[in-house]
Amino acid sequence: MTTRQRLDVDLGDRSYPIFIGPDLLSDESLFSPYIRGSQVMIVSNETVAPLYLEQMQQLLPAKQLASVVLPDGESFKNLDTLNQIFDGLLEQRHNRTTTLIALGGGVVGDMTGFAAASYQRGVDFIQVPTTLLSQVDSSVGGKTGVNHRLGKNMIGAFHQPQAVVIDTNTLNTLPDNELSAGLAEVIKYGLILEPQFLTWLENNMGALLGRDPQMLAEAIKRSCETKAKVVAEDEKEAGKRALLNLGHTFGHAIETHAGYGEWLHGEAVAAGTVLAAQLSERLGWISSADVDRTRRVLEAANLPLAPPAGMSVEDFIDLMAVDKKVIDGQLRLILLKSLGDAVVTSDFSEAMLRDTLSDAIS
Repeated sequence: MTTRQRLDVDLGDRSYPIFIGPDLLSDESLFSPYIRGSQVMIVSNETVAPLYLEQMQQLLPAKQLASVVLPDGESFKNLDTLNQIFDGLLEQRHNRTTTLIALGGGVVGDMTGFAAASYQRGVDFIQVPTTLLSQVDSSVGGKTGVNHRLGKNMIGAFHQPQAVVIDTNTLNTLPDNELSAGLAEVIKYGLILEPQFLTWLENNMGALLGRDPQMLAEAIKRSCETKAKVVAEDEKEAGKRALLNLGHTFGHAIETHAGYGEWLHGEAVAAGTVLAAQLSERLGWISSADVDRTRRVLEAANLPLAPPAGMSVEDFIDLMAVDKKVIDGQLRLILLKSLGDAVVTSDFSEAMLRDTLSDAIS
């Protein structure tokens, strides 16, 4: 029997809980204490709403409930779709004490959070992530936003939720490729900060892919513990929090080039993580055996290891130049000093970067 667990993100008077376990969408006590006013707007998408929206609506009978159901997919994570949330809030005359509930994966969570950060200059929201990727990463930490055609997540705000409610039962309806995509972010935590967790993942990947509920709950808990600790130390990514972006600069370039939604975020991050490992090896920081180990654990999770066919070195260079980690024209990447020890660095030449990309592409 998988039991419920509670973690806390320590941000002083803006601290909030993360609840993890089965059947949490049936427990009003996990929601009501974090809803100040009488109005609630549930934001979901066309895939998740038929599965869980009615259950969420029945959970809060005393509230003035409204809902917005967005189209599903990364290709809709933009300002046009965001306006559908604002339209719903304004049409239903929601005031500053309203609470938004993000019921869905990372796209729903990011857009709902950004809407909450912006509506009447900031209202409360609760994250109810329904994909593994959103449960272990995007729902925690307050990063919200939308994509622009020239770059991913370039328009957004830091806005922390009131609570994160992770019902592990929602993973039972998750497609296999989305489960694997979530595992890319789980593996990331082992590679950047937790070498013992990396070993645990190598030993238990079969059980995770088999959706063993206790193993998945443990992976979610350990991932959230690591993220909560990093966010508490560096809420707005002035330093250590950037380590959470291992593989992401390469991955965002892949997503933007392929067209948002063609590659799942976790798939692009996996291929980007291999590139980061290969550049780290080229710098003499990790061994070829470390690169092989990185590749093996990602491959065991059924993730891609190389960029999409037809993507050139110049495509990468151009798209990586439009990245939030570029400062004063200097590209910074998260690379590995060793497995379990990552750094944010610009300590590489463009020639090294080009050679790494060229090898991967060929």
